[in-house]
Amino acid sequence: MNITDKELYDEMCRVVGKVVLEMRDLGQEPKHVVIAGVVRTMSANGNIQRSPLTSAAMSEVIRALGFAST
Repeated sequence: MNITDKELYDEMCRVVGKVVLEMRDLGQEPKHVVIAGVVRTMSANGNIQRSPLTSAAMSEVIRALGFAST
């Protein structure tokens, strides 16, 4: 699968937006460290099958927030 920059960016925004909204619903402040930790935990869950685009977006979100990729 050939992922374009726009597709990757759009999926990154979707992933981060979902995490931020869920954190808000739980009454947590969406700091970048916490967002990266949530995304890292989500990506480490091998029981959930994700598209190559979502997996790449999750890795890129972790990298963009300054953390090593999983």
